[in-house]
Amino acid sequence: MSFLQEQAEKERADGQRIQIIVTTHSPNLASDLHLKNLALIEGGRAFPLSEGKTQLSASDYRFLERFLDVTKANLFFARAVLIVEGDAENILLPVIARLLGRDFHYHGVSIVNVGGVGLGRFARVFMRKDEARDGVINIPVACITDMDVMPNNAPWIVGKLEADQPIPARPPSRRRWRVNSDFAGDELEKRRAALRAKASGQKVETFVADEWTLEYDLAFHGLGKNVYRAASLALSDDKLNAGITNQDDILTAADNAYQALIDDAYDQSTLASHVYALFEADGASKAIGAQYLAGLLERDIANGVLDAGRLRAALPPYIVAAIEHVTEPIFLAPEEGVAGESSPPATSDAAV
Repeated sequence: MSFLQEQAEKERADGQRIQIIVTTHSPNLASDLHLKNLALIEGGRAFPLSEGKTQLSASDYRFLERFLDVTKANLFFARAVLIVEGDAENILLPVIARLLGRDFHYHGVSIVNVGGVGLGRFARVFMRKDEARDGVINIPVACITDMDVMPNNAPWIVGKLEADQPIPARPPSRRRWRVNSDFAGDELEKRRAALRAKASGQKVETFVADEWTLEYDLAFHGLGKNVYRAASLALSDDKLNAGITNQDDILTAADNAYQALIDDAYDQSTLASHVYALFEADGASKAIGAQYLAGLLERDIANGVLDAGRLRAALPPYIVAAIEHVTEPIFLAPEEGVAGESSPPATSDAAV
C-alpha cells in the first residue's frame, strides 16, 4: 500500500498522475494509508475522507496520521463504533452489552480505545462537512467520556488531601482535579454540554459520565458491592495468581468491608467515593478491576443472582444510552431476562 501511494503521488513527464483504486476489508491495509486517500463505502455511497469533506481540521489529520494504527482502523469496517478513553471501558462494556442482550459482535460494533486523547478527532472522521450536499454516513458512533468532577467531600476520601487539609483554591494553586463546588450556578452543566459538543452531530453522539468516572458511576448507580469486590480482587491479583490466597477469601473480606460502609449510613456519593478510593487511593488497577467485574457480573447472571432487567436498572444511564446508540433500544422490566436480538445491519467497506 505504501508503494502504491508513492506511485500515485509521482508526477509523470506530461504533468499527469496515475490514479489507483483499491477496495479492502483489511484494517492492516487501511491503517497504512493516508486518511485523505480513504473513502468509506456505506449504503451504496462513497464518502471521501479527504480534507474539506469531513469536519476534521488540519490538526486532526496530522494527529490521526500518527495515531490511526491497525487496532483503531477497524472503525472503517464497522456497522457501529464505540470510542472509549481507557482499558476498563474497552474490557467491560462489551460484556455488559452482551449481558443486556446487545452483543457487540452480533451488531458489528467496533470498540476504539483512544487512551484518553483524541476522542473527538476519531469521532469527527464520521461527520460530513456539508451534510446537505454529501448526506450522512449512516454508521452510529458513540463516544464515552468521564465528567472528571468529583463530589465535594471526595478529595479526602480518595487520598487527594490529608484529613485536615483544605481544598486549594484554583487559581492560584495548580491542582488539576475539580470538585462540584468549583462550578457556580449552571457552570457544571455548561461543562457537560461542552464535552458533548466536542464530538456530537449527525450519527455521532458523545455520552458524558453522569457523575464522575466509570468506576465511581457504576458504584453510585447500583453496582457498589460488585465494584468493591472487583477492586478488592484487583488489589490481590498477584497473590491470587501466585496461589497465596483464593477468590472466596478475598470476596468474603470485601463483602464484610462493604457492609461496614453500609452500616455507617453514608449518603450515595460518599459511599461511592469510598468504593472508588480502592482505585484512586489504594492503587487497584482499573483494567484488572474491569476484568474481575466482568467475570463477577457474568457469574451473577449465570447463577440467577442478577438478570438483564436488574442489571440495566443498576447501570449509569449514560452507559445504557451509549450501548443503545450503537445497537438498538433495550426494553426490559426488572423481572425480565436477556433481551432478544433482531437481524444485524449491513457492514461497511473502505476504498482507497
